[in-house]
Amino acid sequence: MEGKAMPRDWIAEARMIAADIAAHADRHDAEESFVAEGYARLKQAGFFKALVPEALGGGSADFADVCGAIRVLGAACGSTALAFSMHTHLVAAAAWRLKHQDAPTEGLLRRVAAEELILVSSGGSDWLESAGIAEKVEGGFRITARKPFSSGCELGDLLMTSAVYDDPEAGPTVLHFGVPLRAEGVAITDSWHVLGMRGTGSHDLMLDGLFVADAAISGRRPQGKWHMLFHVISMIAFAAIYSAYMGVADGARRRALEIARTRRPDSHLLQRIGEMENAHAAADMAMREMIAIAAGGAPGPVTTSRAMTCRTLLGDAAIGTVSRAMDVAGGAGFYRKAGLERAFRDVQGARFHPLQREPQQVLAARVALGLDIDG
Repeated sequence: MEGKAMPRDWIAEARMIAADIAAHADRHDAEESFVAEGYARLKQAGFFKALVPEALGGGSADFADVCGAIRVLGAACGSTALAFSMHTHLVAAAAWRLKHQDAPTEGLLRRVAAEELILVSSGGSDWLESAGIAEKVEGGFRITARKPFSSGCELGDLLMTSAVYDDPEAGPTVLHFGVPLRAEGVAITDSWHVLGMRGTGSHDLMLDGLFVADAAISGRRPQGKWHMLFHVISMIAFAAIYSAYMGVADGARRRALEIARTRRPDSHLLQRIGEMENAHAAADMAMREMIAIAAGGAPGPVTTSRAMTCRTLLGDAAIGTVSRAMDVAGGAGFYRKAGLERAFRDVQGARFHPLQREPQQVLAARVALGLDIDG
């Protein structure tokens, strides 16, 4: 009788990849070049189809394991982890919607597995309002838009995006669709010149007269209003995205402790380490809560508010961890060779994903008071 096959250890495989790509991270940061080696290794190992159900040709990986893998990657190369997380959350949401809502995402998931597609998201820059104009033409829509923060677009295959159609009956309506990155009317701009996460290749994408057929429109929703799709996204996506920042914090903490062990542990150094440890523990607790919400939550305002609260807490604590790691390292941390200044710059990206602090706090208040979250 043959034994049951052992499940893949995605986190262990991520550790091997992380060891290889760590050597390239500084170069990509300095050159502002895309982390192609990391993407190649992840694709070779099947990570881009990891969350696709096995019945559809994927790896049926556990979501928590893939978040753990992103965290491991983030400690070695934040840009690889963050860019990969953007693909990951799209696949995770599609798989969840197929399983729990019988949504028509099976075709996309089969293509991700069979064609080893790399998905690119514009959701962070669009969010509830979306951006761009959809003009109705015969057989479909003509799209004109600029889509910032399109992480991984240099090696991406399919852009998952949206635009606004001024529906004469329903009013401003957001149309959701996917479009090949190499389609006529899609162009990558050389725009990603930034403080940190420089290797993600998060350039602006220009959609100039792009034709999208009626049949390619996968969803419609009122502009600027919370929709069940965004409750699903909020529940799942940010656990994956913020795993990258958690990994950056892990790496900075580890390096700071290595430096600290070469010194005499006086009271000031111990105080700094203790502060770093508290910040890191707070980030880790928020991370675990986000993964638990993604794994077992029910999408809706309460779950969205809880996930977004964790997003703010984790972001603050990850930034705090790296900042305190700089204090622990002292002057040594100011040198690029220490590896902390890149982490300090990379982790600042945690500030800018939706929902940012002020709208997140407003959402939390409205949910606590039982108010309409669209008010």
